[in-house]
Amino acid sequence: FVSSFTIQKNSVAKHHRRHWNHGAISSSSSSNNERGTPTEVDISDLGLTMDDFNAPLPSEIFGNIETKGYESTSKIPDVQDDACMWTESPDKMTATLRIPGLRGQPSMCLSILTATNTLSITAFGSIVWTCVLRGEVKPETVKFETKDGPDMIPTVEFEVDKSEFGERWGGFILQIGENSLL
Repeated sequence: FVSSFTIQKNSVAKHHRRHWNHGAISSSSSSNNERGTPTEVDISDLGLTMDDFNAPLPSEIFGNIETKGYESTSKIPDVQDDACMWTESPDKMTATLRIPGLRGQPSMCLSILTATNTLSITAFGSIVWTCVLRGEVKPETVKFETKDGPDMIPTVEFEVDKSEFGERWGGFILQIGENSLL
């Protein structure tokens, strides 16, 4: 059973008798910080145990939290182009791809092919870039849009539902495909 929590900044503790009538802060013998305010707080009235502190957080807390990040779209390990901006929620993944190797390709010639764990971009019907995804998706839920972007690099916006609700990938691209021409 946890009855108090103490933070000691110095190895030498000063003891003073104080009683604060503000909320749950009270102590008859506590160590003080440099400002003279108590650093011990009595939480015994909360009824918490160490098991409560060690228990994993319930999944409901994370609900609809989205995570975001950038990844390289280059097969060359030393090149970090950050051309894939992804957003992950419990039920879907979205990605905005601005692949430098597609520079000069008209956005209207680009298309997307998706399987349960891969994404391929085609130009004029030929696969020019492929990646293995970090998790599995439902290919029938794919939505994408291609548009002309700055610096003559087309932008591909991609959205797909995950196969398993709540599974966290922590990124979008697991590996760049061997058949990528770029």
